[in-house]
Amino acid sequence: MLGILNIGAFFPLLFIAAERLPGGVAAAVAGVQPMVVIALGAAVLHDRVDVVKVVAALAGAAGVAMIVLGPAARLDAVGVLSAIGGVSATAAGIVLTKRWGRPSGVGPVAYAGWQLTAGGLFLLPVTLLFEGLPAQVGGEAVLGYLWLGSFGGLIAYALWFSGIQRLPVIVPGLLVLLSPVVATLLGVLVAGEPFTVMQGIGLPLVAAALIAGPLSANRSRMAGGTPPAAVLADRR
Repeated sequence: MLGILNIGAFFPLLFIAAERLPGGVAAAVAGVQPMVVIALGAAVLHDRVDVVKVVAALAGAAGVAMIVLGPAARLDAVGVLSAIGGVSATAAGIVLTKRWGRPSGVGPVAYAGWQLTAGGLFLLPVTLLFEGLPAQVGGEAVLGYLWLGSFGGLIAYALWFSGIQRLPVIVPGLLVLLSPVVATLLGVLVAGEPFTVMQGIGLPLVAAALIAGPLSANRSRMAGGTPPAAVLADRR
């Protein structure tokens, strides 16, 4: 289940959204992920929903929209639904990864590797059915696969799953907001892209969300609002 949610469902939906939507629209839709995580966290983990978390999630989504959306942004129904599906799959994966934890005796690399394997096996028949095998695989493609399979896949997901298990569930949900922020800053600093007034307003909003959400989660945990992982394991 985790392999399908985190890998097998997320990646194809992500790429469909990326193909059919401008990057800004796709990133703006992804900004709703913290709200999905809050809702699933309350239902599955019995995580307390407080005003600060909700406001942080809404502010983060609004800030991302200000950063990435421009007057030329266009919507595509299939692209938007794919982006929402990818966000929801990731949110469910975050919550269930927190809920079930890592099996005893399994290291973070093996944990990530088995999820990548399960997600790949889920996608294999779908890929063969709809797309088939590539006609040729050149040297650049091989280098791309090596990068995605190592740093962009196994290592990244080993770190990601380890972080999910150590952090309040809202924190990984909010971290998706960093992607458009980093992309925008790199565009301005490296590519010389213009920095707009709306982006200047959106960046502090995202920063405030990234600070307020974890602080609220820590207060809830100290107050006993979120059951620790050991208690959740006992309930299973």
